[in-house]
Amino acid sequence: MNYSRIAIIALGAAMTASLVAAPVDEKLVIDGELEMTTRAPSSDGHPLPEVISGWHYRTESTRALEADTFENPGMLGIEQGEEIWNTVEGSEGKSCASCHQDAADSMAGLGAIYPKWHEASGKPINIELQINACRVNNMGAEAYKFDKSGQKPLTAYIKHQSLGEPVKVNLEEGDMQAWWERGKEMYYKRTGQLNLSCASCHEKNNGKYIRADHLSQGNVNGFPTYRLKQGNLISLHNRFRGCIRDTRAEYPAAFSDDLMALEVYTTWRGQGLSVETPAVRQ
Repeated sequence: MNYSRIAIIALGAAMTASLVAAPVDEKLVIDGELEMTTRAPSSDGHPLPEVISGWHYRTESTRALEADTFENPGMLGIEQGEEIWNTVEGSEGKSCASCHQDAADSMAGLGAIYPKWHEASGKPINIELQINACRVNNMGAEAYKFDKSGQKPLTAYIKHQSLGEPVKVNLEEGDMQAWWERGKEMYYKRTGQLNLSCASCHEKNNGKYIRADHLSQGNVNGFPTYRLKQGNLISLHNRFRGCIRDTRAEYPAAFSDDLMALEVYTTWRGQGLSVETPAVRQ
């Protein structure tokens, strides 16, 4: 019996039979003060006419959580990140604050422009990898292992300093354009027993329901994101790997060249949307 073919047929039938639900026509305003850009014109060459934040595709109760700082469960991670920012570690007796002082000033806008080109390694670098570089080279501390220790909350804390800033990727730096091309190839590459790509759900079927969830465009402007399903902050590469796993394929290592290229491309797809970290999703 061809289980792969049966699974594909079942998935297609579920998508076809499911109701299409348009994203809600509302505005996300944090604490009644900071209005977020959650719909924006697409960049030149984008396959969709408009980019829409995943916030629009969530339930009313989930949307309300993100709009209220005191109710947003992801803010606990931000508080943890602030504590880590000020904690001395490593042989050099330094904390993040030792070099960068007040994150509200030194990190403002930074989360909106990563990933960016890293000349020393000849590759794009994201905030997690920049943190590790600082820990090793400046603090004399060990690099964080993927999703371990303070990596997620510190990343979230740094990105939170750019809350509301529009996402923008500079493809003119270094060889970023080539990495964008590689990421695009990854985005459309079908994998696993289910023979699905990122585009299968987030481009061709966004707005539909699958497995009781409402498919969004898959924009990444809210990561690290608090997912109610896991009850925790979830990193972008964790989500990449989770999606690939759900196609019943082997997933690449976090921060591998494949996933870094995919981060470049998916971040570009959501250009113009506000940084929402920590976004709240189901």
